[in-house]
Amino acid sequence: MAEHLPAGPVELGAQMDYSEHEKTYRMFTALTKYCTLACVAILVAMAFGFFAGGAVSGLIVFILTFVVGAYLLR
Repeated sequence: MAEHLPAGPVELGAQMDYSEHEKTYRMFTALTKYCTLACVAILVAMAFGFFAGGAVSGLIVFILTFVVGAYLLR
C-alpha cells in the first residue's frame, strides 16, 4: 500500500497555529523566569541561613527575595 505523503519541504506541510505557538512560548518563558527566580532565592536563603545561623531567618530571606524578584520581573 502506497502512502500519499507530501513530497515537498516540511515547511510547506501542515498549517501552523501561530496563536497557540505564541501562547505556549509565553508560558514557557514565564515558567523559566520564575523557576530561575526560585533557584536564586533558595541559594540566597541557604547562604544567609548558613552564615546567620538559622532556618527561620533563611525562610524569611527566601520569601522576601522571591516576592521582590517577582515584583521586579513583572
